[in-house]
Amino acid sequence: MRKQRHTNYTDCPVEAALDMIGGKWKAVILFRLFEGTKRFNELRRLHPNITQRMLTNQLRELERDGLVHREVYPQVPPKVEYSLTPDGRTLKPVLLALKRWGEGQALPKRVGGAA
Repeated sequence: MRKQRHTNYTDCPVEAALDMIGGKWKAVILFRLFEGTKRFNELRRLHPNITQRMLTNQLRELERDGLVHREVYPQVPPKVEYSLTPDGRTLKPVLLALKRWGEGQALPKRVGGAA
């Protein structure tokens, strides 16, 4: 069982869920990991607007919350890969629904098929 950062959820499962995946980058990182295992620099290249420090912090929180697995290979130079845990994979339908909603509601409407 994961350790909650905040203990006063007042029995609200939405608050608890958003505590785990909320923020600007966590859902985006999870979405990229649905594609498969990624190394740190792969995630940086996919999202150049995220700073190295922010990506590190977000990955650490996702790992602490049991959604992401960090695999360190004992070699020189060090190799670290990130993948989804079984709990992390359960978020796929939720994030796909959020993606569809964003495509239909949050992105600018395209006129005549042009961007």
